[in-house]
Amino acid sequence: MNIAKVIVDVPASSTNQTFDYLIPDKFMEMLTVGMRVIVPFGPRKIMGFVVGFTSESSFTKLKKIIDVLDLTPVLTTELLELGKWVANETLSLSITALQAMLPQVLKSQYKKELVRLTDDMLPDEFENLFAGRDYIPFEEFEATSISYYQLQKLLEAGDVSVDYLVKSRITKKQITMIKPAKDIHVLEEALGDLSKTAKKQKQLLLFFIANEKEIEQKELLKKVQTTTSTVKALVEKELLETYQQEVLRNPYNDNEFARTTALELTDEQSQAIEPINQTIEENKHDVFLIHGVTGSGKTEIYLQAIQHVINKGKEAIVLVPEISLTPQMVKRFKGRFGSSVAVMHSALSSGEKYDEWRRIHRKEVNVVVGARSAIFAPFQNLGIIIIDEEHETTYKQEDQPRYHARDVAIQRGKTNNCPVILGSATPALESYARASKDVYKLATLSQRTNQKAMPEVEIIDMRNELHAGNRTMFSRTLKEEIEQCLAKGEQIVLMLNRRGYSTFVMCRDCGHVKECPHCDIALTYHKNSNQLKCHYCSYEERVPELCPECESDLIRYFGTGTQKVEESLTKLIPEARVIRMDVDTTRRKGSHEKLLSQFAEGKADILLGTQMIAKGLDFENVTLVGVLTADSMLHLPDFRSSEKTFQLLTQVSGRAGRHELPGKVVVQTYTPDHYSIELASVYDFDTFYKHEMSMRKAFQYPPYFFLALITVSHENNVKAMQTTQQIAQLLMKSVGGDTVVLGPTPSPIPRIKDRYRYQCMIKYRNEPHLRKYMNKIKSVFADEVRKKDLLITVDMQPYHMM
Repeated sequence: MNIAKVIVDVPASSTNQTFDYLIPDKFMEMLTVGMRVIVPFGPRKIMGFVVGFTSESSFTKLKKIIDVLDLTPVLTTELLELGKWVANETLSLSITALQAMLPQVLKSQYKKELVRLTDDMLPDEFENLFAGRDYIPFEEFEATSISYYQLQKLLEAGDVSVDYLVKSRITKKQITMIKPAKDIHVLEEALGDLSKTAKKQKQLLLFFIANEKEIEQKELLKKVQTTTSTVKALVEKELLETYQQEVLRNPYNDNEFARTTALELTDEQSQAIEPINQTIEENKHDVFLIHGVTGSGKTEIYLQAIQHVINKGKEAIVLVPEISLTPQMVKRFKGRFGSSVAVMHSALSSGEKYDEWRRIHRKEVNVVVGARSAIFAPFQNLGIIIIDEEHETTYKQEDQPRYHARDVAIQRGKTNNCPVILGSATPALESYARASKDVYKLATLSQRTNQKAMPEVEIIDMRNELHAGNRTMFSRTLKEEIEQCLAKGEQIVLMLNRRGYSTFVMCRDCGHVKECPHCDIALTYHKNSNQLKCHYCSYEERVPELCPECESDLIRYFGTGTQKVEESLTKLIPEARVIRMDVDTTRRKGSHEKLLSQFAEGKADILLGTQMIAKGLDFENVTLVGVLTADSMLHLPDFRSSEKTFQLLTQVSGRAGRHELPGKVVVQTYTPDHYSIELASVYDFDTFYKHEMSMRKAFQYPPYFFLALITVSHENNVKAMQTTQQIAQLLMKSVGGDTVVLGPTPSPIPRIKDRYRYQCMIKYRNEPHLRKYMNKIKSVFADEVRKKDLLITVDMQPYHMM
């Protein structure tokens, strides 16, 4: 087996295959599947993944592997198989699927170092190589005749490690350590020889005579209250020595989390966890859907099931939506499992992400809590996968590979013979339909754990407010409720549901709306910079003083942003202290946590924000929740808009009255009689489910039908439309009689970044060869994609119709 099969890092359909490379003798014994290598590819050197070995190749002249980047595989055999599956399911390239599984650091340019981790004697050849140093450039090792296999043995024993120094500056975090360079009696002699003026040097020596161990330089300088120059003087006299030590960046201080123990389960919780524990015991795969009202104790079930898995020596992955990865969620898991939890989400720096990934890779943790991509955690002994708030659309990746974390979880569950748990107060219709057909096992938690009633919901018809002459964005009821809460010293959460609804500039004379010159979409008004910005291509311009169409000066902005709500709130109720949470105020790292803890400490009365405050928050003093624009999502061109509205209203209502104080919810809307708003106000999921399912059946949407969406974009409008038409015709010839092909139609946003966009939608019930047809179509247009700047994207499970 002297030939490696390599998938190269060239994301193009022509290279979507394995290439054969000869393995040089020095890498022979150590190269295994899942390692990254550097190989010659045409005139350049590129990275690739080793996916297999063979002893013969159909090519006569093979090039050799230039270098091996890893000494322990970065991808396990299971992840390589999963990569194949993801690439096939999402019609993406193998390399794209494999890259999606790794932290950013492993994709950049790097230099390697060999680091010594032990004070024990190493084999002679390594002692000579290190020559008293703690780390050496990897090139020095390569220049010797020592085999890679010997190095691998030391790596496995934990005596040395290979580290990447990334040129993009995401490096290892090093701290300077100081230790005595001589025995204590030598230090004592030196102490007597120091001159009377060298007071600080004496103090330092006394410190080391009393504590004969190394210490971090920063801490030492603090203790002795001196500067680095004192240390330097003693280093030059060869009495002390300094060295660098790597520390793993831990985004959380594990000592801050008070340890918690398992709570006693209610009857409903016990019934829900019993079959889960049984599958864990029997090493069986099954999918469970826990449908529990907000506050019914789903998290406790997760924690106890994970404990069961850990007791069996296995590992757990917990996925939570990005926005509810709040400190509260992390606290629950860290509190129960301490430092054996790794956390992966987008607010971490690249370095922190890399270190968390390495802790998983080195088997230092057995639980990972993270957003979508944590589903690829390199665990080798998975015992359970949990997806909280499983209805969230953020579990679907919107660029290649367009996977849905739920599907990947179920695939990993099958491979590892372990249960997958989906939990939600408002499950996705697809999941609930599967549970009602017994494809998934359903458990229902209908009671809150503290037996408190769900908060009462009042729907306010904003049309009546207008008739009554109230032109503010707060109904009279909501204003009164806020004032009563403030009087009692209770807190309020106000949510502005503004997806698909933003602040735009319009001329009141001729109705002209300022649009982006490169995208067919209205520009959004940003007050603090007085700019109009396009949220799709980042184009921006100043707000015009006169209308560009009719030159009238009656140009005004419409729509409600959080800033505008905050202003009218302070006018209306000046005594209220408001914390605003939106994209602008949470941009900086850690600001999300900071604002929430200020609110928790009672430093503000009202938390005002967008969707990001609807989930996962638990404040005992919040008794009122106000939803300002409940229906802004109902008018989006998306068949799931009623479902999303129902989910959001139910989730946000669940933030009120979670503890001793009873809660109330006020929902302001212009469409009070829409079934999703009416049913969310009485928490009636079952009726909503039946109603929505009959609508989906009538209009042939999921879960009754599957959808696939093809989007074609090009700088020339006609070219984009014609290509979409050709694709639709090719598909109609291939698919079965009851499959519907719709289109070409312009996308809901017909132009983005000067590219015209057309769509073609396929609705089907059973189309076993659809992926094959799609790949065929992609190969028909492959040349034009390469030469003529044509873009064809296929989404086999579309969530964004825009």
